[in-house]
Amino acid sequence: MSNLKMKEAALIYLDRSGGLQKFIDDCKSYNDSKQSYAVYRFNILINPSDITELDAELGNHILHQPLKAAQVFQSVCFTAVKTLSLIGQLQTETQINIVLKLTHLPQLRSYSLDLCEFPLDYASQRFYMMQGIVISMTTVTKYTQGARFLCSDEACPLSKGFQYIRVHVPGATESATVRNDFLCNLCSSSLQEDRKFRVLGDKQIVEIITAKALQAFKGYSNNQPFRFQSLTIFLRDESVGKMNIGSEYKIIGIPTCVKTSQTAVCIEANSIIFCNPKVPSGISNNFKDLLSLTSNSCWKFTAILANIFASQIVPPGTYNLLKLCLLMSLVQTCDRNKELKDCLDILIITSDTLLIDRLLNFSINLVPRGIRNPVSTEIFPTLTRNKYGTGAVSIQAGSALLAKGGICFIGDLASHKKDKLEQLQSVLESRSITVYIPGKKFGNDVNQHMTFPVQCSFWSFVDMDSSSRKNMQKTNTLIGQMDCSLIPANLLETFGLLINCNESSSFYPLLSTVQHTLKKAIDPEGQLYVASKNFTTEDFEKLLAFAKNLNVEFSLEAERMIHGYYLASRRIRTDSISGSKLSASALKYLVSLAEAHARLSLRNKVLKEDALIAALLFETSLTLKYGATVFCVAPSAVFPFELYNEEYLEQRDIYLTQCQQQLQQFIATYGPGTAIFTSDE
Repeated sequence: MSNLKMKEAALIYLDRSGGLQKFIDDCKSYNDSKQSYAVYRFNILINPSDITELDAELGNHILHQPLKAAQVFQSVCFTAVKTLSLIGQLQTETQINIVLKLTHLPQLRSYSLDLCEFPLDYASQRFYMMQGIVISMTTVTKYTQGARFLCSDEACPLSKGFQYIRVHVPGATESATVRNDFLCNLCSSSLQEDRKFRVLGDKQIVEIITAKALQAFKGYSNNQPFRFQSLTIFLRDESVGKMNIGSEYKIIGIPTCVKTSQTAVCIEANSIIFCNPKVPSGISNNFKDLLSLTSNSCWKFTAILANIFASQIVPPGTYNLLKLCLLMSLVQTCDRNKELKDCLDILIITSDTLLIDRLLNFSINLVPRGIRNPVSTEIFPTLTRNKYGTGAVSIQAGSALLAKGGICFIGDLASHKKDKLEQLQSVLESRSITVYIPGKKFGNDVNQHMTFPVQCSFWSFVDMDSSSRKNMQKTNTLIGQMDCSLIPANLLETFGLLINCNESSSFYPLLSTVQHTLKKAIDPEGQLYVASKNFTTEDFEKLLAFAKNLNVEFSLEAERMIHGYYLASRRIRTDSISGSKLSASALKYLVSLAEAHARLSLRNKVLKEDALIAALLFETSLTLKYGATVFCVAPSAVFPFELYNEEYLEQRDIYLTQCQQQLQQFIATYGPGTAIFTSDE
C-alpha cells in the first residue's frame, strides 16, 4: 500500500509540475524514430520541497534513497507508456531508465559535503551538495548507458525479448554494466550481449577543490594549518561540457567509491549550479568619512588610497604610483562567473625585487582569485593521463585558468624559460590558450585542440640589477626610454602598463623603507602608522569587493578624451618603417584604466578626470617603452608631490588640472578632425 501511495503521489507531481507533458513529448520523439532501443532514457526535474509537501514518504525516498525513488517513477512512467500507447517498441519496464534531476537540496548541514572535512561519506548512496572550483577536466569519452543481454541457450524462453537489461547506476564502473560472466536466472546459461542494442552516452571527469584551498596558492601563510583535497566529479550526458576550468559550481550528486590504483571517493553529478558570490553591501565607516571629506575633488580620494595602501609592507607615501596601479588592477577583477574583459596587466622594472615581491603578494591576497604562480609549477594548462583508465586525457588548469576573474602573479619574468615567455606573449595578445592533444601519444586516432579563455590580469617584475641585464646594457638615444633589453620586445608591448620603481630616485625614499623594515623585523604584528589602524586590511578588502561590482558608464566628455588621446598618440607614434607603436589593444587598456579609476573613486560614471589619469599612466608607460614625444609627461605626473597634508593634495589637483589642459591641447593639435589626419585616419 505504501508503494502504491508513492506511485500515486509521483503521478500527481508529474501532472502538476508539467513533467508528465514533457515525458509524453520525449516518448513521441522515441516513437517517431521507429527504432527499437534497449533503453529509453528520461530526465525528470524534481523540486524536493514541492514533492515532500505533497508526499513526505516519497520526498524522503528521493533525498535518501534515490535509486528506490527512481524505481517508483519508472513504474509510473511504464504504466503511462502502455496506457497511452506512447512507445510502440517498448516491451518491458526495465527498458525505462529514469534519471531524477534535483533543483536543490534542503539548506541543512547534513546535506552538505565539505571538502575540507574528513572522512567523506560515500557509503550512504544519497544526494549531497558540494561546492568547488574546477582544477582539471578530461576530454569527452563514451560510456554504456544501457545494454541488452540474451540467454545463450536458444531453447531458453529468455533468449529472446528484453528481459535482461543492464543500466548504468551512480557509482558503477563500465564492467558493472557490460561484461561476459552474467548468468541466466532461468537456466544458468551464460548471457551474451546483443551489441546492436547497446546505448552509449557521453562522459567527462572533472576535479574540484574548495575555494578555501586557494589559500595554498596565494603565497601567504597565516600560520594556521589546514587540510584540503581535490574531489573527482563524473559528468554524464547532458551535464557534459557544462563545467569550465577555473569556474566555481555547486554540484548535487551521489558520493561513490571508485577503486583504481588506490581507492578514491568520487561524485556522480546530478545537477550543476553556477556559484555567484553575494555583492558586498558597502564599505567601512572610515572610508565613508574619507570619501565625504574628499568629495570636492575627483582625484584626492584615490591619491590617499594609494598613499596609505599596504602600510604593512611599505611606509605610507612610498611607491604611490605602483600602489595606485595595483589598486586599479584589483578593482577590474570579477568574482562572478562571467567573462572578464577589462584586464590590467602590470610589468614592473625595479632594483628592489624583494620589497616589490612582498607588495604584490600582499595585494593578491585582497581578492578571492589572487594566485601566485611558483616557479616550479605551470602557468598554463598541461596534459596528463587520466588515472581512472577511461582513455581520456586530463587537462590540468595551471595558475592562469585558476585565477579566473582575478590576478595571476607570475613573479620574476626572468625566472621563466623562453618558450613559456613566448606562450605568455601569445596569451596576452589573444586572451586565450589552445591546448594541443596528440592522439598518438594518448592512445587516440585523432589529434584534438581545446581552447580556453584566459580571464585574469598578469603581474610580473624584472630585476634591473640582474647580472644578465648588466651584460646587455645599451645606450638609450631617446629621452625617457628605459633600457628593457632583457625583456623580449614583443612581450614588452603586450603588457598594458610598464612601471619603473627605482628606489634610488627622490620618489622612493630609501631611509623610510629601511626604518620600516627594521621595525617590522622587531615587531612583525605591530601597526607602525596611524593609517594602518584606521584603514585595516579588512577595510581594503571590503572597499575593493564593493568597488569592482560597480557598474560604470562613460560620460561623453571622457569618451571623447580617451578616443582623442588614442588617435593623437597613435598618429605621432607611427612611422613609415615600423608602423604604429600602439598595439591594437591600446584603446582597450585606456578604457579599462579610466573605468578602474572611476570604480576606485566609487563612482558609477567615468569622468574626464578619470580619462586624464588613464592617459597619464598610459603615456608614462609608452615613454618608458619608446621614449618621450610631443605630449611629454613627467615620470611623476600622477604624483608630483609627496602627500603630507591637505595643502599638497590641493597642489596636486592644480597640477593635474594643468595636465588636463595640456592633454586637451594635444588632442586639439593632433587628434581627430585636425589637418594632420588623412581621410582614412
